[in-house]
Amino acid sequence: METHLADFIKGTRAGQEAEAILRACVHCGFCTATCPTYQVLGDELDGPRGRIYLIKSVLEGEEPTAKTQLHLDRCLNCRSCETTCPSGVHYSRLLDIGREVVDAKVPRKGRDRLLRGVLRNALPRAGLFGAALRLGRLVRPLLPRVLQAKVPERTGAGTRPSNTHERKMIELAGCVQPSMYPNINAAAARVLDRLGITLLDAPGVGCCGAVRFHLNDVEAAREDARRLIDAWLPLLEAGAEAIVMTASGCGVHVRDYGHLLQDDPAYASKAARVAAAVRDLSEVIAKEQEPLTALLEGTRKDRQGVATAFHSPCTLQHGQQIRGVVEGLLRAAGFTPRPVSNGHMCCGAAGSYSILEPELAEQLRDLKVESLTAGSPIVIVSANAGCIAHLQAGTPVPVQHWIELIDQSLSV
Repeated sequence: METHLADFIKGTRAGQEAEAILRACVHCGFCTATCPTYQVLGDELDGPRGRIYLIKSVLEGEEPTAKTQLHLDRCLNCRSCETTCPSGVHYSRLLDIGREVVDAKVPRKGRDRLLRGVLRNALPRAGLFGAALRLGRLVRPLLPRVLQAKVPERTGAGTRPSNTHERKMIELAGCVQPSMYPNINAAAARVLDRLGITLLDAPGVGCCGAVRFHLNDVEAAREDARRLIDAWLPLLEAGAEAIVMTASGCGVHVRDYGHLLQDDPAYASKAARVAAAVRDLSEVIAKEQEPLTALLEGTRKDRQGVATAFHSPCTLQHGQQIRGVVEGLLRAAGFTPRPVSNGHMCCGAAGSYSILEPELAEQLRDLKVESLTAGSPIVIVSANAGCIAHLQAGTPVPVQHWIELIDQSLSV
């Protein structure tokens, strides 16, 4: 694609990156076939190719409008188009650049500005979010329908192991997951303990920065990243093998710290080291599959034929390019994952998207639930807290993190 960038961005780091991405696009349109919003809305400007043209026009000097902003806002940033693209177009990076430029030129107003401000300041603060969630559970029947779906029932975490093993890894507690689903990290700690690995927590690290980054508060997201790097590096230097992510949305963002802080001379190399140490929980458990299978062998027959359906979050399959690993672990544990049609499609959660674009998010959720329940599973599993909450609001079938099934199997 031929480009003629405007002076305001030409020659800058962002401009150079955007130009390289734009020039890689060959207009083939394969991306539209796997774009969730294009499938629902049928508008070229609500698909990757159309959004690429919009961003290109803005970067070449055309003034963006509220309509430009709307089409970019509607993108889930699911990155399914990147998996489909035969030319390797890094669309998500281009979208980040385009959104930042458009937001600077088209100030947000009214309810949209207020809602985004609340999300930027409330979600990343674990204590504040936890208090709000407790209050939400008390007044849940009085909340608007879209918010009721974001308030899951209270669950316990069970007992975390107290053993100390020679092998150690680091966990990210995160911002919303500890309050919404405290059992996820506890289950991960119990399973890893059975495999001879201690899961360490770095107290007070909080949010990884993904929430603020995707709400275009990039500088605040960089500060979040620096805080985590400062907490994690001493543990890595003391011998921790990896940073284990139980939420794929956090995992894909922390893996990108090297890019996020590439222009920070004090943190660029530190960020690259942290990013290189990140492992999704499924990658860690898969490397321990032989001892795990041995631990599960005695109870495996109890789970044979137990139908499950796995929803692979976009941040896992498209963002981190991890596919088939969780399904393999479930089979090794004796479960029977059912095939899921259109498994590449987004469920509509996408971080704060389901709050900012509730109608589109619900349409996508209902399509995803239909695919997941077609095989009559007794449980649906996923790998990201946001997806779990979003899907559970659309189906009576229990939705859990896949590590909870493994933990339950080991506890029999």
